[in-house]
Amino acid sequence: MDPYPGYGRCGFVRNKNILITAWPGTGKTTLVLKLAAALASSNPVGFTTLEVRKDGIRQGFELNGFDGSSRILADIHLKSTFHVGKYGVNVQGFEEYLETIRIGSGTQIAIIDEIGKMEWFSPRFRSLVNHLLASDVPLIATIAMKGNGDFARIRTREDVRLHTLTRENRDRLGEEILREIRAILGSKE
Repeated sequence: MDPYPGYGRCGFVRNKNILITAWPGTGKTTLVLKLAAALASSNPVGFTTLEVRKDGIRQGFELNGFDGSSRILADIHLKSTFHVGKYGVNVQGFEEYLETIRIGSGTQIAIIDEIGKMEWFSPRFRSLVNHLLASDVPLIATIAMKGNGDFARIRTREDVRLHTLTRENRDRLGEEILREIRAILGSKE
């Protein structure tokens, strides 16, 4: 059974998937938060992944949905079969969290921060990403700069516009992406 029914193959515009890649610490999440705020009237569906710090030390990562929900994705103290570096990944919790994301025929835009190693452990997330990439729903997502296999395949899809964020272009790139996504959203009406 399709866990994300209600939308079909992308047929209205090429390159409706906008991906942002960058080295860690460049500002991908900050850019996505600015884009989400600018696109708030389109009621974005999805989440950002924020660092959790204690006494200035990164302890893990928390998912924050545009609906106000949140959930721990990974933590240094989490016992898990799945790890990225020192972080145990809460795959079961992530899968439960993904069940709350509702994408249907009324969805105007999806925003995901990020398509990365931690998130990719989840079969439900992989399904969600693949469905969004192939759907009529415009997608803005951050994606790991490195990675072969699925990550390389996603970055090189014909329907993807890949932007590399740098410290030099981060101020103007947000405006460029906003122009692109507004043109895409306008073409759906």
